Amino acid sequence: MTGDGQGTPHLYRGRVAFVDTDASGRIHFTAVFRWAEAAEHDLLRSLGHSFTGGFPRVDVQAGYRAALRFDDEYELALAVASVGKSSIAYTWRIRTGGEVAVEGRHHVVFVGDGERPHPLPEDLRGQLTSMLPAAPQGGA
Repeated sequence: MTGDGQGTPHLYRGRVAFVDTDASGRIHFTAVFRWAEAAEHDLLRSLGHSFTGGFPRVDVQAGYRAALRFDDEYELALAVASVGKSSIAYTWRIRTGGEVAVEGRHHVVFVGDGERPHPLPEDLRGQLTSMLPAAPQGGA
């Protein structure tokens, strides 16, 4: 993520579980979205927040570049791409053996305990905003 316009990523490591695979022995396409969600929750916990169910996904996308198989170790780098009044956009990259296996993104909206969007808590907004990439410096 660093080097492609993203801020400092939050790293989340795991290993492909048997339940993550399909009949071909490769990961089922949905596994990466669970891993990205786990990385997001890990990030929020690391910032001192614990929200259960308050961030439904409104947009998700993944591009698969290399196969991941049962028991492969992976590293997911999650970066904050943008922070809105009630929403957060993340980008992420999954590597295994030094190779990019999946690149993706997802966008969530904070709903608190309800069904409608609510403004993000100010302390969380500040923490996530500080993780955004620095704006390019203008020059002559």
